Amino acid sequence: MDNLAIIFLTIGVLLLLGVVTDFIGQRTRLPRVTLLLVFGILIGPSGLSLLPDISRQWFPFISHLALVMVGFLLGEKLTLSRLREHGHSVITISLSVVVMTAVLVFFGLWLLGYSIEIALLFAAIATATAPAATADVVQELRAKGRFTDTLLGIVAIDDAWGLILFSLVLAGTQIFLSNSAGTDVLLNGLWEVVGALILGIVLGAPMSYLSGRIRPDEPIALEALVVVFICAGLALWLNVSYLLAAITMGAVVANLARHHTRPFHEIENIERPFMILFFVLAGASLEIASINTIGLLAIAYILLRIAGRIAGTDLACRLLHIKNRSGRLIGLALMPQAGVAMGMALAASHRLPQLSSTILSVVVATTVIFELLGPILTRYALLKAGEGGDLFTKKNV
Repeated sequence: MDNLAIIFLTIGVLLLLGVVTDFIGQRTRLPRVTLLLVFGILIGPSGLSLLPDISRQWFPFISHLALVMVGFLLGEKLTLSRLREHGHSVITISLSVVVMTAVLVFFGLWLLGYSIEIALLFAAIATATAPAATADVVQELRAKGRFTDTLLGIVAIDDAWGLILFSLVLAGTQIFLSNSAGTDVLLNGLWEVVGALILGIVLGAPMSYLSGRIRPDEPIALEALVVVFICAGLALWLNVSYLLAAITMGAVVANLARHHTRPFHEIENIERPFMILFFVLAGASLEIASINTIGLLAIAYILLRIAGRIAGTDLACRLLHIKNRSGRLIGLALMPQAGVAMGMALAASHRLPQLSSTILSVVVATTVIFELLGPILTRYALLKAGEGGDLFTKKNV
């Protein structure tokens, strides 16, 4: 069988898994994100090894494309009207979660005897969430309401705070370990963040004017694809954060486009196949065997990150005079961690090869845990908040 036939058959089977997960998900309490990851693990190298070798080459392309789509849709939630309504709470909670998570993970690992550079790097990586997994659970439940809007707002911007913190920590760690010229390292870290913001604004401004003008009143799929591919390509070429660039671009379009109500909502219609491929291939790329090699460090990282998420939201909700139950539910909903954390780990391992084995082993192993359990907790939090959507309300799920 030639490669072209293998490619078509593999993609067809992977998309069929998406249909199966929808069927199972409607009859159980398991989120389809978790199911897709489990299927990926089963057919990947850690399981039955059914995927052809060529599929490994797809993951970088699929993951970048899927995360740019997710970033753009999350950016759409950051409109001035929404920020005026509950922006203060979103910013306060997101900053509190990032700070508390980083502080608890750093001091916890340091007190357990790990080096300062390891504690710092994992503290920064721990701040990352999985916007794709969170958005998929929200979409699956058709969740709507203040709790959902607050959650999506937090997910949209807490990775921005996390990326800024990670860039500074990585730069500082490189300086500390190598004693090299710190200015260049620091500038590279700042460029990754500032450059992404500039790129998002530069692309978002003209796109906000053009969207919906080819076909009056409504954007079309062609416009959506233009935005996604150009943003991803330029971000990678300029070596800036493509997720932060996409979030910025989505926010700019959502605030400036006045001639239709849902900027580039066609992305919602075309992202599903890419998300299915992303989660299955992400599951297939995880190496379950690595869990056995990192022991106490992975367990401590998991527990400290969970504590940081809950403590951060609980503290913020106390400051905002929001009932504690909502704070703890938001904390539970922020547990998923995947693509952004993996990106941070890869960047750190590339620039700090002496720590590469430790960083990658821990992040890969803990990603398995957080991506399998995280969406379940997100789903639980949304249902407990009473925003599970009409479909699940009718079924009394």
